Amino acid sequence: MSTRELVVLGTAGAVPTRRRNHNGYLLRWDGQGVLFDPGEGTQRQMAHAGASATELHWLCVTHFHGDHSLGVPGIVQRLGRDGVPHPVHAVYPAEGAQYWDRLKNATSYFGSPTLVEHPVSGPGDTLQGNGFTLTALPLAHSIATYGYRLAEPDSRTFLPEKLREHGISGAAIRELSGAQLEECSAPRPGQKVAFVMDTRLCDNVFELAEGVDMLIIESTFLDSETAHAHERGHLTARQAGEVARSCGVKTLVLTHFSERYTEKEDHLFLEQAAFGGAVLAHDLDRIALPVRRTGS
Repeated sequence: MSTRELVVLGTAGAVPTRRRNHNGYLLRWDGQGVLFDPGEGTQRQMAHAGASATELHWLCVTHFHGDHSLGVPGIVQRLGRDGVPHPVHAVYPAEGAQYWDRLKNATSYFGSPTLVEHPVSGPGDTLQGNGFTLTALPLAHSIATYGYRLAEPDSRTFLPEKLREHGISGAAIRELSGAQLEECSAPRPGQKVAFVMDTRLCDNVFELAEGVDMLIIESTFLDSETAHAHERGHLTARQAGEVARSCGVKTLVLTHFSERYTEKEDHLFLEQAAFGGAVLAHDLDRIALPVRRTGS
């Protein structure tokens, strides 16, 4: 059975704490690994989570602040050391290319990983993956920052009772077309995941989140720091919940918490998000994507 889940490697904001590592989010998608924003310590967190470099196929960086990118050198070097045989696609803001180059070549290391680089710029780009597209859209932070939307194409699923009714089986199923295909199958919307970090509210936050099965989104601050959040280019938990409700999100994953908050305040993030499908992320959580359903 295919696996689609989010492995949370770190949930801190700019400063890691004793219970929260710097950012790191591994999306496991049918045997492919998409790693978002590897912060400092990501290699070790992957070891704790039972993840390996060999399962990585995509490396996506939203922006080049340290808590989102200081793990890049370790990941790139690990790809070489472990002899990862397949190409790994690296997506990052073109405006930060100088930082990408420095991080990629931070030290001498063994091996030569195959990195296929995709610097994104302007209004963003849509890249073709194996069974999905990955769209990057610019956000509103203090430096060039992009959010990501992974989308599986819509398809159809066959209805066994309708196939039996028409006496269709075996190879004949694959030959169905036209009205008969419509009658014997139903639409199956493709699953979608959005990843939104370090931004004020802007149109592209909503575009990325529209109709997704899972929204992984920063909720750096609580209501008491709303003005400060806007000034620094961040979101509050309440704003993250507003996005989820407005966009018809199924599962909302709150993360990227300021170091000022302690465990006793965790419940306030969920209360202020006020969203029934909200999850407060903790390091090393594994969060499954919602069950795929047939429907219009």
